[in-house]
Amino acid sequence: MNSDIIEGRWKELKGEVRRKWGQLTDDQISRIEGNQDRLIGAIQHSYGLTRHEAEKEVRSWLSR
Repeated sequence: MNSDIIEGRWKELKGEVRRKWGQLTDDQISRIEGNQDRLIGAIQHSYGLTRHEAEKEVRSWLSR
């Protein structure tokens, strides 16, 4: 799944994001607006991960 698909399907994917990364707040999820970089940044911040680790998490999730 590429970033264009994430943006286009964001309303559908928000629930999956909430289940996968439960520490993200509703406000963070709203601000992400389907933007992959914002998603990575929010995960990085909320989980104390490096940028590389957060990118790896998102890539793994997207490849499912």
